[in-house]
Amino acid sequence: MNLRHQIIALAIVPLVVAILTITAFITWQATSLAQSSIDTFERNMLKAKETEPLNLTNLARSAIEEVYASADANDEAAKERVRKIISSLDYGKDGYFFVYDYDGNNVVHPRQAFRLGQNWFDLTDPDGNRVIANLIQKAKEGGGLYQYKWEKPSSGTVADKLSFAMGLDKWKWMLGTGVYLDDVFAQTAAAKADLREKIRDTFMVVALIAVPAVMIVFATCMMVTLRERRLADGKLKALTQRVINTQEEERTRLARELHDGISQNLVGVRYAIDLACRKVRHHADDAANAIENGVEALNNAIKEVRRLSHDLRPPALDDLGLTAALTALIGHFSERTGIPAILEAEPGRDVLKPEASTALYRVAQEALNNAERHSGASEVRIRLWSERGRARMTISDNGNGFEESAGKTRGRHQNGLGLRNMQERIAHFGGILLVRSNAEGTVLTAMLPLSANADGHERTEAA
Repeated sequence: MNLRHQIIALAIVPLVVAILTITAFITWQATSLAQSSIDTFERNMLKAKETEPLNLTNLARSAIEEVYASADANDEAAKERVRKIISSLDYGKDGYFFVYDYDGNNVVHPRQAFRLGQNWFDLTDPDGNRVIANLIQKAKEGGGLYQYKWEKPSSGTVADKLSFAMGLDKWKWMLGTGVYLDDVFAQTAAAKADLREKIRDTFMVVALIAVPAVMIVFATCMMVTLRERRLADGKLKALTQRVINTQEEERTRLARELHDGISQNLVGVRYAIDLACRKVRHHADDAANAIENGVEALNNAIKEVRRLSHDLRPPALDDLGLTAALTALIGHFSERTGIPAILEAEPGRDVLKPEASTALYRVAQEALNNAERHSGASEVRIRLWSERGRARMTISDNGNGFEESAGKTRGRHQNGLGLRNMQERIAHFGGILLVRSNAEGTVLTAMLPLSANADGHERTEAA
């Protein structure tokens, strides 16, 4: 797959995923709303149904109240009259009243005569509910609604039924009636079918709108992707050129250091040795002084070589760690510039990977060079610490600070690093470099993540 195809794939795949996600979300949302509406409709229908058996049972109680109130607990004639009254209270094909005593024996059942006189206390419906026992319990509790499954007289099929049972405590009877709920569920099913159809219609409308939108978005993504590719290519070329310029500037600096420092010192050593040789041949009294001057000039050349090699790669950084390298760095800085430099480092902080330690060292080195050349500071502080296992370093001075534009210009000095390069060094490890500068001084804060720690220390800190 070539680059063009990869760009197209990168543009299409997120778009397709987004469209599918949006479509799925819209469908789920519509279904949820529809189901919520249907559930509300069903609850309202059932709520309306709840009042019906309650009212009917109260009517039946009113019909028998005169007989029941005047009878005593063992008045069989009154009981017989009540049985006839309740049996005659018929309201439709599936509407009737039933009576059981508290032991579960059937007293009245106009639709199922075979139940009369039989004990049905342990009768269960297809769901395993003890229907008669639960209805009797509701009656004993003062009356209540109970839902169960029961045979529907008009169709002979089993359907959900909601009944209200009340107690005739003087005779230990349970009086009740109920309404079948299959019509409610039928209306609910019809409503679900209607809503599903509307959802399909809505989905078609969304699809008709989404397809052109997808094409427009796809074209826009392609344009943006190609534009970003051109910008990325331009940035890559600029970065490559900057790396080349940095290398050339570093070579120029090394050449100047070699020419102005080491080369001049070695020439001085040569002249001193030549002078000493002439004086030795002529047996001059001050030949020893000439030799000592040559030795001193040679020592200066050696020191210059060591300084140059230390600037390129300090041995202490590899041998003793970041803290020791920073200590040596600020020592040379103070000796060379006369500016006091203070290092505050937590003990045991040399836990970084070698590359990360080098990055922090170079940032500190560059910050000290900036303080020396541009800030006019009279004191520099470096603080090295950790926050929840994450390395932190702050370099602050009390110089005159700089504006953003000045900072950018200042970054382009001879060593080729600069403020932007310091930021890139820290960003390479997933960290950030914060810069705060004003008339009271400049503060640079480098923050590295846990991943910049050495493997063993990273696991320890994470644990």
